[in-house]
Amino acid sequence: MTAAEDTKRLSDVVLDETIGRATPDVEHERAVAIFDLIEENSFEPVGHDRGPYKLKLSLIDAKLVFSISPQGDEPVATHILSLTPFRRIVKDYFMICESYYEAIRSSTPSQIEAIDMGRRGIHNEGSQTLMDRLEGKIRMDFDTARRLFTLVCVLHWRG
Repeated sequence: MTAAEDTKRLSDVVLDETIGRATPDVEHERAVAIFDLIEENSFEPVGHDRGPYKLKLSLIDAKLVFSISPQGDEPVATHILSLTPFRRIVKDYFMICESYYEAIRSSTPSQIEAIDMGRRGIHNEGSQTLMDRLEGKIRMDFDTARRLFTLVCVLHWRG
């Protein structure tokens, strides 16, 4: 990774107290989603190039708030994202994930593969919706959007 690439990334993701605590299983899934996102990402608030960045997520009135700051500095950007466009996608994603886990126990490999393709398709739709909603605000590649969408899903999961 070049020095320039190292500045266009997330180095930390924090969930503030408005997100709330969940069951140990859900907390574990949140930690895994955050780890995966931090491990490999391309993330840059438009108009700012002083990363790497810390992303603090919070919830206000059913909206997801992105507070972005360089490590240890004051926030350089705050974006409020309505979760309404994601409700159907997240609901469909959870339903197909349940079908997938059920299929693993009792279905043929071709049936499992078909369900998994549908699951990936819905995940891609959510990722693209996230990129579209943040266009002009945050630059990220599709893989980062996928990891961030996974985190958004896990924030909805109650266990």
